[in-house]
Amino acid sequence: MRGAVIYGAHDVRAEELPMPKILEPTDVILRLSATCVCGSDLWPFRGIAKIERPTPFGHEYCGIVEEVGRDVRSVKRGQFAVGSFFASDNTCPHCKLGYQTSCAHRQLVGGAQAQYLRVPLADGTLVATAEMPSKDHIPSLLAASDVLGTGWFAADAANVKPGATVAVVGDGAVGLLGVLSAKQLGAERIIAMSRHDARQKLAREFGATDIVTERGDDGVARIKELTKGIGADSVLECVGTNESMHQAIGACRPGGYVSYVGVPHGVTLEGADLFFRHVHLHGGPAPVRRYLPTLIDLILKDRIQPGKVFDTTMPLDRVADAYRAMDERRAIKVLLQP
Repeated sequence: MRGAVIYGAHDVRAEELPMPKILEPTDVILRLSATCVCGSDLWPFRGIAKIERPTPFGHEYCGIVEEVGRDVRSVKRGQFAVGSFFASDNTCPHCKLGYQTSCAHRQLVGGAQAQYLRVPLADGTLVATAEMPSKDHIPSLLAASDVLGTGWFAADAANVKPGATVAVVGDGAVGLLGVLSAKQLGAERIIAMSRHDARQKLAREFGATDIVTERGDDGVARIKELTKGIGADSVLECVGTNESMHQAIGACRPGGYVSYVGVPHGVTLEGADLFFRHVHLHGGPAPVRRYLPTLIDLILKDRIQPGKVFDTTMPLDRVADAYRAMDERRAIKVLLQP
């Protein structure tokens, strides 16, 4: 089969790889209908996160069940299924509290930029649709496997409530779908922080009421100005840099909530500063599996169209071009056709 392999900074290749096999009785093999490049994939692509050896890459996926391990009960061969980037048993104490990405038996689902994928712990990881979805729904179902689930967790972790004022730091796919999620959870005012016309347009389509182009202290000042000096009730940090984290905390009102779902790189926090702000912090790897049933239902009922974040589509063999397009911000998110 064909699949993406990352060798190091700015070096991703489409290569011939061995077909995945059932290794454990709880495994499933999926024939992928679509996959994509994630913003978090750009950290190793840029050389910020080191790659020790050539590694099959990708963690967002949806597709048709090809093979089923003998102990799998929840999905059947021929069904369409969506899963999370972390496999989970969905039965351990952490899973039962809704934190499947902290499952006691979690496993990273890697190598998803490919034609086929082995998914471990399938019963606790995959959610099958009742019927085969239409081709038009595939991009949105793919988004549910990570960026939509992450955006939804960002809104949930930031305690977005009906009538709230929300600020979203980051205009990548996660930030844009954080806007969509905040809208779905009833936010009245959603301030999207973006400097890019195409992303601003999509943010407004997803529910943003205001756009702030300033960053850092200037961005905080602008949000304070828009909220009459109070700050936002909920702030979604969807980048992972030191500047974006401090911008998020600074934009939040006392007693408000900041979620952080961008993978942190170089982030440092000052305890005394946090102490006097009365800001709640909650974040981490999104427990996508918690939200998948709800998100799949909203997508198949055409209540939401998160697949609009895929503004570019390429064949899998052009995966290197896909990485470059996202790295150079020529694309919000690239869908890869296996």
